[in-house]
Amino acid sequence: MSDPQGRIFETPDFVTFDPARVVGEMRALIAECEVDFVRLEAAVRPDWQALVVPLEEIGERLSRHWGLVHHMLGVRNSEALRAAHTEVQPEVVAFSLRMGQSRPVYEAVRMLRDAGTETDPTRRRILDILVRDAEHAGVALHGEARARFNAIATELAEAATEFSNHVLDATKAFALVLTSEAEVAGLPGAARELAAQSAREAGHTGATPAHGPWRITLDAPSAGPFLQHAAHRDLRERLYRAHVTRASTGAADNSALMVSILGLRREQAALLGFADYAALSLSTKMAGDVATVERMLEQLRTASWQAARRDLDDLRTLAREAGSLEAGDLQPWDVGYWAERLREQRFETSDEILRPYFPLPGVLDGLIALASRLFGIAIEAADGTVAVWHPDVRFFRVKDLESGEPIAGFFLDPYSRPAEKRGGAWMDECVGRVPGRLPVAYLICNQTPPVDGRPSLMSLDEVETLFHEFGHGLQHMLTRVDEPMAAGIRNVEWDAVELPSQFMENWLTQRETLLGLSCHVETGEPLPDELFERIRAARTFRAGSDMLRQIYFACTDLALHHAFDPAGEETLFALQRRIAARTTLIPPILEDRFLCSFAHIFAGGYAAGYYRYKWAEVLSADAFAAFEEAGLDDPEAMRATGRRYRETVLALGGSRPPLEVFAAFRGRAPTVDALLRHTGLATE
Repeated sequence: MSDPQGRIFETPDFVTFDPARVVGEMRALIAECEVDFVRLEAAVRPDWQALVVPLEEIGERLSRHWGLVHHMLGVRNSEALRAAHTEVQPEVVAFSLRMGQSRPVYEAVRMLRDAGTETDPTRRRILDILVRDAEHAGVALHGEARARFNAIATELAEAATEFSNHVLDATKAFALVLTSEAEVAGLPGAARELAAQSAREAGHTGATPAHGPWRITLDAPSAGPFLQHAAHRDLRERLYRAHVTRASTGAADNSALMVSILGLRREQAALLGFADYAALSLSTKMAGDVATVERMLEQLRTASWQAARRDLDDLRTLAREAGSLEAGDLQPWDVGYWAERLREQRFETSDEILRPYFPLPGVLDGLIALASRLFGIAIEAADGTVAVWHPDVRFFRVKDLESGEPIAGFFLDPYSRPAEKRGGAWMDECVGRVPGRLPVAYLICNQTPPVDGRPSLMSLDEVETLFHEFGHGLQHMLTRVDEPMAAGIRNVEWDAVELPSQFMENWLTQRETLLGLSCHVETGEPLPDELFERIRAARTFRAGSDMLRQIYFACTDLALHHAFDPAGEETLFALQRRIAARTTLIPPILEDRFLCSFAHIFAGGYAAGYYRYKWAEVLSADAFAAFEEAGLDDPEAMRATGRRYRETVLALGGSRPPLEVFAAFRGRAPTVDALLRHTGLATE
């Protein structure tokens, strides 16, 4: 479909997508791109229109079609699609390397950059990135070194896909089928309803929320509430152990695969002249080097440690008073349970109380209203106007409020489908912005699905996740950059790209926003002020513990890619325990193999970059502080600040270095002050 100005929404026809055609269609596309690339190399010269524009077009064609295959693998996984992906992936990687390692193209790009004839800052930045990416793709390598580098790239791509498939298979393979009231004691009504629905889907046709059977899985909407609320400690332990040992045994075992991945990355970095993979990864990021990241993580660890210790002492005290720790100390499967009991005791609230106020339709309405208020956009449901990959998926159009002009679109796939959809949440490109074509985003969540005819009732964590992914989507959709290589999220440094997503989470602490998106599923009433005040009072609850958890993950990731030798004496899991000794207060159990399902760093592009969540949280808290300083209750000030944010952080994308973009919005460099204040960890 097209808008009045003739720009086009070009979305895939998901209905006719057929895994059986993937190999043939991708091979035909690669062959076409090869012909065009050979033509480009033959006539290459240092001119933007003759060099960069056709290079962009070829890359765009390839990434868009292969991106669709990758997307479908994540949301509609099947054996046929896995086989097709596995068969053609080496050919996609090989052609990508062929482009990146083209010496004629590389020399022409360098000449164009060094000539200084391109004075536009966006184009200069693109040329710098093209030179860097070619060097990181091995353009300077020859003979055996290049052959080995290319083999590594293919092996790493295949290993990442295998790792992700193993995690999905291991998640699907485990379930607790519970049949007695004692086994589900303490489990909230919404969790029982979901567990009964899961049991019915698994073949227990007579399952009911009141009488069972109840099926608990490792899928987040199922496992999370069980670990938080189930009074049966032995069952919590069983579920917890299954969760932290996912993909560590049998056919889905990722243990050897992780060692192989780390070894290949280390070898890849050495071929490019880097000391280790962390140095290679950070050379393209805002932080720049390992020492800078380590300083930031240590600063946050120090600020969090004593607060986290107090958090743990509070849980121990509560559990002992309840007579639960007579035979030993608090264990990892106890933490979530007693944290929820303490939250209920201190703040008289819980997910069970709050979920009815957050049905997905009301949350979407509130999110849309916030985006309109801050950024001057209108979001309209456009279901039925484009094809979708599942009946639950929705499509929305985005318009500029002032002009009424369509500017973007997005798909929302909100619910968990553990049989075919990988866990977690993510935003990805469906269609990138190019002249004459509107950007379209994928927003993928795995929240609690509708149960027994009721809409999805969201926990606050699930609401926060939706806001997070929507923030990513905004940066993709509201870009004003016309150069495709720098539009939206493209070529935004990996540790800065979380700024817009984490920024959106901050609005859930603001009264007008939270009340505006609440709507009781039965009465239609907004969240009472009393409940809002309890939520706000709980804002910094266990902030030290939450901070330490992310620091543990980030430090483990950095250590694996910095000093760790996969061929050395220390094992991955020994390193994990060594890092845990400095970053956790309850050490991991001996059998803990959470690394085997740590898809972010082994299959998700976060290798030596998981720290980015904390790095970007500093940026996002500081950005939100600009709105606080302007006055959260002043509509005009919010509108003015929101438009400035739109025209800098959201509009500029990868056209400028992120520090420049942040300074254009904030007027200065970022500081950690707002983050420590928001989390209650600031010291006088």
